Amino acid sequence: MLLQQLLAFAASLSVAYARLPDGRLNGNFRRPATAPIVPLPNPDAPVISRNGTVLPPYTTVFFFDQLIDHNNPSLGTFKQRFWHTWEFYEEGGPIILNTPGETNADGFSGYLTNRTINGQIAQQQNGSTIVLEHRFYGLSNPLPDLTVNSLRLHTLQQAIDDLEYFAKNVNLPMPNGDNLAPGKAPWILVGGSYSGALTSWTMVNKPGLFAAGYASSAVVEAILDFWEYFEPIRLNMPANCSADVQAVIEHVDKTFSGNNQTAIQQLKENWGLGNMTHLDDVAGALRNNMWDWQSLQVTTGPGGQFFKFCDALEVKDGVSAPASGFGLDHALAAWGAYWRNTYYREICGTDDAVDCLGTYDATADFYTNTTIDNASRSWMWIVCNEVGYLQEGAPVGHPSLVTRLVQPPYDLRQCRLMFPGAFSTSSVPNTLATNVKFHGWNVRIKNLFFANGIRDPWKDATVSAAGINVPSTESQPIGLGDGFHCSDLLTSSNIDPTILAVQNQGLAAMKKFLASWKPSGKTGRVTTPKATPQGLSSSFVSSFVKPVNVWFKGAKGV
Repeated sequence: MLLQQLLAFAASLSVAYARLPDGRLNGNFRRPATAPIVPLPNPDAPVISRNGTVLPPYTTVFFFDQLIDHNNPSLGTFKQRFWHTWEFYEEGGPIILNTPGETNADGFSGYLTNRTINGQIAQQQNGSTIVLEHRFYGLSNPLPDLTVNSLRLHTLQQAIDDLEYFAKNVNLPMPNGDNLAPGKAPWILVGGSYSGALTSWTMVNKPGLFAAGYASSAVVEAILDFWEYFEPIRLNMPANCSADVQAVIEHVDKTFSGNNQTAIQQLKENWGLGNMTHLDDVAGALRNNMWDWQSLQVTTGPGGQFFKFCDALEVKDGVSAPASGFGLDHALAAWGAYWRNTYYREICGTDDAVDCLGTYDATADFYTNTTIDNASRSWMWIVCNEVGYLQEGAPVGHPSLVTRLVQPPYDLRQCRLMFPGAFSTSSVPNTLATNVKFHGWNVRIKNLFFANGIRDPWKDATVSAAGINVPSTESQPIGLGDGFHCSDLLTSSNIDPTILAVQNQGLAAMKKFLASWKPSGKTGRVTTPKATPQGLSSSFVSSFVKPVNVWFKGAKGV
């Protein structure tokens, strides 16, 4: 669930790096990134539809009465936020639904526009676009806190049921908006990263609900020990940087596994982490430099944080290292200097190293903060229960960019600290159940398009994983470009041609999938409670002719 310029983190998190928009949970954990935020040039401006009708700004927030518990509807509903436009809609066109996934959805209204694949599909197919905030993220919370008792309603199945209930019951703020449920109009589900996996899982779990799906960088296979996260990085990063990082990590693991306390302390001091007592925390913190790869996009170029790190190791007196690198001694000193002089402030600010990078203090705010809009906590619950995705060192005998001192027990201990009482010492995420239920790499379903990137660190959890050989078929095509994470979700004039080819392949697939769709007339609509945008009558929303100022404005796009 990441990543990139896209994640809005809870302001209440205490550590500086947890507020960075790149998918970090704490200094020693990383979640999949959602799609990059798409800036809006004028977020307050009204939208002009194809026929000249003036529509509300993209940033306008609507509310849907979503069931708190789909297994017990008597518990009532909560307000689930969504954003919507019918800028490109014409009668008979599809409804394109997207959730950003594991993040506050403020700022994602750009996914209503043709700056993204969502809007490109809408423009091509004359459709309407929706961004729906995921339960237990942002301000869409079934219950008023993120305690264990509340989070028991935070499951993959409940999230999937949300998508179904929304599609069948929402009264969209557009003409005929109460008569566009699946069966009467084709719905397309679009997602990236975790929400891309949710697209696949939903189409498996709710066959026929969606006429088509577009899943970008979809991490469909739940994996406990996901050491392969670092493989696309190792294979695609500069060779000299890879060689020197591996040499340093091998030295760190050997030293930290020994008994020479003087050498151990000197090595900790090299990174300015001398006051940290847990060696796995020290070694694990160095993964942050590798995680910066996740923030790259094709247009990032050599100015990205990851390449600044490699330059610090591989450029000496204006000369670049050969493919074999400069060797251990130089790389060790250069990496340490980069951390002490530059990088530590980037991820920790003025926080103490133990507070910022340590994982053993059960009283830390990271573990105890149960207030809403805390994406880190909400995602950790899914990690600890259903998906895993623990990014660890490679098996012995395989090249590794990160320490082997960090293995699944290291991260699973954090599950117990964050959710005391919910997990025993033997508890592990039930990835097998997730993969059996939602088919993982074995997904074979009609009208589902997968888009993946060769340089995506999450590639080996997608259907393009090395050695898996999922076939690309007419009914379930797979597009693979030279992209990073969710690169194909954005559209621009200077996009990589291989990613443009994937987008064109996806658009062609959507056109083909929808050509065979026929209305069934069956919607499955539940009439109680009536789900309409808050404060708006259907007669009002069917007569937009000018901007109005009674709309509740949500967060602006950045």
